Amino acid sequence: MRHTLSVLVENKFGVLTRVAGLFSGRGYNIDTLNVAPTQDPETSRMTIVTRGDDATLEQIVKQLNKLVEVLEVRDFCDYEYIDRELVLVRVGVDSKTRAEVMQITDIFRAKIVDVQPKSLTIEITGNEGKVEKFLELMNHFGVRELTRTGKVALSRK
Repeated sequence: MRHTLSVLVENKFGVLTRVAGLFSGRGYNIDTLNVAPTQDPETSRMTIVTRGDDATLEQIVKQLNKLVEVLEVRDFCDYEYIDRELVLVRVGVDSKTRAEVMQITDIFRAKIVDVQPKSLTIEITGNEGKVEKFLELMNHFGVRELTRTGKVALSRK
């Protein structure tokens, strides 16, 4: 089962290394990891997506809470939350497919951020389902390059 964790940490040198080391040292995998400062420059929020059963997740949360720099850990399975991901994708196009790619981009409320003679670079944001469906459609045209931010999430409360 996939779990999304929100980890509020002190914004200090080495915290990311310690958190990542906790996962790797215990054989847990991180599917996605996103880290950025919060409105308070002394704290950062990590959004970590990982897989495991409830017992594994309980162990991860306990171990995270033992780290001195960790201020709060939330498993978003217990809360209502909003999540988004940003993807930049370069898609191959020609004179016949350009209009179709542009139409699909418009339907998904994505943005074309660069136009080249044989490719379009598209920015899309949304939840995982929306992003995956868009990428599935773009694969028919030939995805040349792709980068993803990973999930960012925030509690609704």
